Amino acid sequence: MMADSLLKNKHLLWRAGFGVSINQIDGLKNKNIKMLMNELFKEESFSEITYDTPDPVSVADYMNSTAPAEKKKEMQRINREQNNELNLNFLNSIVNSKEQMREKMAFFWHGHFASRVQNPRFNKQLLNTIRKNALGNFRDLLFEVSQSPAMLNFLNNQQNKKDHPNENFAREVMELFTMGRGNYTEKDVREGARAFTGWSYDKEGNFKERKNLHDEGSKTFLGKTGNFDGNDVLNIILEQKTTAQFITTKIYKFFVNEKPDQEIVNQLSANFYHSGYDIKKLMTEIFSSTWFYDQKNIGNRIKSPIELMAGIMRILPMHIQNPENLIVYQKLLGQMLLYPPNVAGWPNGKSWIDSSTLMLRLQVPQIWSGLRPLEYSPRQDDDIDMGMKSRETALNKSFKNPNITIDWDRIEKLFAYKNCEDYLLQNTQSLDMNSVSNFSDKSIKMTVINLMSTPEYQLC
Repeated sequence: MMADSLLKNKHLLWRAGFGVSINQIDGLKNKNIKMLMNELFKEESFSEITYDTPDPVSVADYMNSTAPAEKKKEMQRINREQNNELNLNFLNSIVNSKEQMREKMAFFWHGHFASRVQNPRFNKQLLNTIRKNALGNFRDLLFEVSQSPAMLNFLNNQQNKKDHPNENFAREVMELFTMGRGNYTEKDVREGARAFTGWSYDKEGNFKERKNLHDEGSKTFLGKTGNFDGNDVLNIILEQKTTAQFITTKIYKFFVNEKPDQEIVNQLSANFYHSGYDIKKLMTEIFSSTWFYDQKNIGNRIKSPIELMAGIMRILPMHIQNPENLIVYQKLLGQMLLYPPNVAGWPNGKSWIDSSTLMLRLQVPQIWSGLRPLEYSPRQDDDIDMGMKSRETALNKSFKNPNITIDWDRIEKLFAYKNCEDYLLQNTQSLDMNSVSNFSDKSIKMTVINLMSTPEYQLC
């Protein structure tokens, strides 16, 4: 039976971060939760995630419909390269950053404020806005995201003008980002949309309020009347206790348990509201509570594809020669960073697992260790491939593994006198260790690979 403190520490590392790092294994048994929390919550000076691919043509040229087809093609290629680089740099930060809680929280908000635009500059700006405010104040986060060109573009607020309001942005802000369905009326959507008229951005990606497009008339929104603009609407939304309740419930379902304990959620949400939406305070309260470490909350969550990949990358010391191929794994497993399926983000839980993704999930450790080839090709998804069918098929034919070299000697030394399963799995009760210890090969290497290929490893 593994030590109670080890179980709790692993639980915290998986929920407040992306699992146990190889550098944390020694001493993990004896660390107290408070110390571990301080490490996880540590925020150093903020550094942006960016890309180095040069930007040879101005976005203005690209947007210009009269630009020659060659130039547009070139621009699309560069956009794709920059977005891929941004994706891999975010993944790298998720895996290697010491600020695990910031990146985990950013990963959560990145699915909450889901946006999908092709402009890499806008994507970079939104990603860093989310990372910068991930553990800050939800009010700041909401305002900055709502004024980001990525979100205004994705939700069509460029088209939201007086006399011709576009309701898309106002609706999603309430339905998905703040209050949840059923807590506002269609009239609130209409009046909210009028308040957001004129919210826009220039081609450099700076937020602009275009006064000449703003509806100056009086509006009645969530029971208040006045000559409101977008800022007023966001402030009125934040005054609603349902907003704190909606956000807290979503955080609880993601970090604790998909089945919310209503009494606990109500208490957390009241505290969140009274703290003025202090995210760090809310997360500290969750991870310091004894109920967080109840058996029913441990090892009950299906890892998302990014969590699965990041967890393997954190515990196996690896050198990846072709990291761009990791994007193919994200596509195959169904979660591509910076590319949510729609404005509602990724559905979690059982939706990650279907027959094709489950097989691949169980095989990733063997494929990355060079023990078996990759025999899957990404689902033809016109949406994701943006009509790049032929290129995609060519890519699959030439596709090789990420060319990963793993330092197995280091793993052998590290696990020499330990039970590997105590560090790799959250729930070892249902595990049949005989089927894991490959009879022909009792090496630590094979034990680790086999453990990572079990259904139990899919849970955190």
